[in-house]
Amino acid sequence: MPAELSPIDMAKSNAAKYAVQFVEDGMRVGLGSGSTAAWMVKYLGERVKQGGLNIVGVPTSTRTAELAQKAGLRLTTLDEAKWLDMTIDGADEYDAELTLIKGGGGALLQEKIVASASDRMIVIADDSKLVAHLGAFPLPIEVVPFGLQTTRATVEAVLDGMDVLGWDATLRMQDDEPFVTDEGNRIIDLHLKRIGDPRHLSLALNQIPGVVENGLFIDICDMVIAGQGDGRIEVTDLTAGSIEQVFVEPDLDTNIFADI
Repeated sequence: MPAELSPIDMAKSNAAKYAVQFVEDGMRVGLGSGSTAAWMVKYLGERVKQGGLNIVGVPTSTRTAELAQKAGLRLTTLDEAKWLDMTIDGADEYDAELTLIKGGGGALLQEKIVASASDRMIVIADDSKLVAHLGAFPLPIEVVPFGLQTTRATVEAVLDGMDVLGWDATLRMQDDEPFVTDEGNRIIDLHLKRIGDPRHLSLALNQIPGVVENGLFIDICDMVIAGQGDGRIEVTDLTAGSIEQVFVEPDLDTNIFADI
């Protein structure tokens, strides 16, 4: 195994490699963001170049759009596509009910809009992302810049009445400046440690003026493909009510997305 590929890189690559087989000719596909989704873009591009797969992609971030164009994928906007057959994206955490935390890369708003406009959402991840209870990974919320500190204080007040173990709300920074999303908004990360009732929390957060959206994806994901470094894959299909163990041949190529 090349030094450039860690076991986590391999697990992400394997999950993405297996996931792209669900994409069929003529589909409109939502293209997720982040390092695992970048592997998916790579493998989709290879299928298109090999012939026999004519698809159009809707990227969930500027970065994904750049990667998809380099991979040779034909792109459109969600407004042009109107509805998608499938979205394939990563996750920061997921539980047994396939409720997700997303937004570690800051693209949660576009990711949720695209996934919600799809017949099916497939999540690809390494197997470490499965947790008994969500919340160890900070929950991102996207907020408008106006009244930012007031919104943050309101969020902390709301958290005090929620079934969580932590109440810290921190403004995400990048190069000593507030992180700016593709939509020109800011991200507040909620360090909750454990989320007892994701649905209640999601509804409460989205009722706060200034909060655009939160990173809890509830009743959106249909399947999780969790990879391991040796090629083993666990496929949890919520619709079929099944958990299947499969295997893919690991791709030992250099991780060209290691900078993501």
